Amino acid sequence: MNDKSALLKQLQIDPQDKHSEKGLSLWHLLLAILASSALTFWLTSLFGQAQPAPVQSATTAVTPAQAEDLKAPPAAKAKVESNSILNSSGYITARRMATVSAEVMGLITEVNVEEGMAVQQGDVLARLDSALASTALKLAEAQVQALIARRNALAADLEEAKRNQLRINNNSYSSEAERTGAATRVQSLAANLQSAAAEIEVAKLQSQSQRERLEDHTIRAPFSGVVTVKNAQPGEIVAPTSAGGGFTRTGICTIVDMDSLEIEVDVNEAFIGRISAGQQVEATLDAYPDWRIPASVIAIIPTADRAKATVQVRIRIEEKDPRILPDMGVKVAFMKS
Repeated sequence: MNDKSALLKQLQIDPQDKHSEKGLSLWHLLLAILASSALTFWLTSLFGQAQPAPVQSATTAVTPAQAEDLKAPPAAKAKVESNSILNSSGYITARRMATVSAEVMGLITEVNVEEGMAVQQGDVLARLDSALASTALKLAEAQVQALIARRNALAADLEEAKRNQLRINNNSYSSEAERTGAATRVQSLAANLQSAAAEIEVAKLQSQSQRERLEDHTIRAPFSGVVTVKNAQPGEIVAPTSAGGGFTRTGICTIVDMDSLEIEVDVNEAFIGRISAGQQVEATLDAYPDWRIPASVIAIIPTADRAKATVQVRIRIEEKDPRILPDMGVKVAFMKS
């Protein structure tokens, strides 16, 4: 019995020791929580990524006129803005532009222009081989001289026939046959002389035609302007129309009259009622967006494009400037009248 009591006492736990172990366990738990929190904060600061800022959607109030314009076809980009009645876009065009060619087919021997060169009306742009035309002109002129010599001979014969007729008529011994023969010769020579004069006029016209044909071998500027395209070189063949093969040129160069530049825009037919002839316009070139060019409406072309539902408007450029070039893009604002 004593031995069992001793063993039971050894198995009992002292309340003080139990309290000490419980306090120690809570302290260890608190330290573990603090360590875990510190580790989490460190890992978050090291590997965490910044969240993207929220995106705010911007909205713009649209007036009823703008809402109606947004429904318009894409071809006519006209819309109403606060600083103008109507805005549109178009291009710089030249009312006077020509691709200069030759009236005859020939070999180019000389080209005197380059791109960007200013030319005056009548300046020689190019020359063609004119050997055959020059020979033909000389032949025509020689024929004129030959006919003139024949006419002079007929005139001399006519004068002699008239004197002979006078002698026969004054001679009382002349027969009637001699008198009628002399008169007939005078009339015949007069008719031949008249025919020779007509032939001379025909020969002169032929000579003039050959001279003009020779002049056609020299290509001149039809008006003053600037050469924008050079189409041919010496040694090539030029013709007024396309000939066989792809080696025949149909033009020497292209000339643009810079004083004839204007603006052409397509306006949606729904807004064409806001535009009138003489209306002031402010133009802005795409190449120079800060440069305001004063302009005015020349005319509204009296026809509409069925496919695009637009009407073309011509606009005059009030200030000429070398920076304004053909086919440049331009935006225009139609002002209040």
